[in-house]
Amino acid sequence: MNIVITGATKGIGNAVAEIFAADKNAHHFFLCARNESELKKSKIFIEEKSSQHSVTTLVCDLQIKDQVQTFANLILAAKQPVDILVNNAGLYFPGSCYNEEEGVLEKMLNVNLFSAYHLSRALLPLMIERKQGHIFNICSIAALKAYANGGSYSISKYALSGFTKNLREELKPLGIKVSGVYPGATMSDSWKGSGVEENRIMEARDIAKMIYAAAHLSPQAVVEDIVLRPQLGDL
Repeated sequence: MNIVITGATKGIGNAVAEIFAADKNAHHFFLCARNESELKKSKIFIEEKSSQHSVTTLVCDLQIKDQVQTFANLILAAKQPVDILVNNAGLYFPGSCYNEEEGVLEKMLNVNLFSAYHLSRALLPLMIERKQGHIFNICSIAALKAYANGGSYSISKYALSGFTKNLREELKPLGIKVSGVYPGATMSDSWKGSGVEENRIMEARDIAKMIYAAAHLSPQAVVEDIVLRPQLGDL
C-alpha cells in the first residue's frame, strides 16, 4: 500500500508508521515532519523492519500552505494512488479564547484543519479515479465536548471533525472511506512534565491499533468514528 502520514515522527503518527511497518506486505511510506533527524530515524526503523518497504520523507512545516502542496507534489510524483492518508499533524496550546495570545487560533487552524483540507484535496483525484482509499483524520475528544482551557485547540478540532463528516458524505458514493479518530489523553510530548502518571494516559499504539484494524476491513465496511478514552476517563 501507499501510506501517507503527516506529523509522522512522534506520538500517534509515529505509532501508525510503526504498526504498518510490521506488516509482511510491502508498503511505500510518505512521511513528513518538521524535524529532519527524527524523520531519518523513522525511515531507518521502517526499512530495517522489511527490505520490501520504501520510505520517502520531507521536512516541512504544515502551517505553511505552500509546504503542504510541496509534500502533495512529492507524493503525486510517484504516480501511485494513495491507499491510506493519516492527517495527524497537529498543534496544541492550552488557553482560553478570551485571553490566549493573539494569532493562536490562526496557527491552530493552519495545522489542525487547513493542512488536512489542502493535502486531502490534492491527493483525492487519483483516489477517486481508482475508487479506493481511506482517509483518517486525527481529531480529538476536544471535538466532542468543550472543556475549560481548550480555547483555540478545541475550535480547530471541532472544525476538523466537521470537515471529516462532510468528506465522509461526499466521498461515500465514490468508494473512498473516511474515518474520524477521537483520542482522549494519549502519551506524547504534550504530556511530558505534566506530572500525570503514564499509566493514567493511553499509549499512542492504542490509537494506531484501531487505525490499523479499521484499515483492514472489507470494502463494504467503514468505521466512521473511532473514540478512545483512558480507562479511568478524561483528564
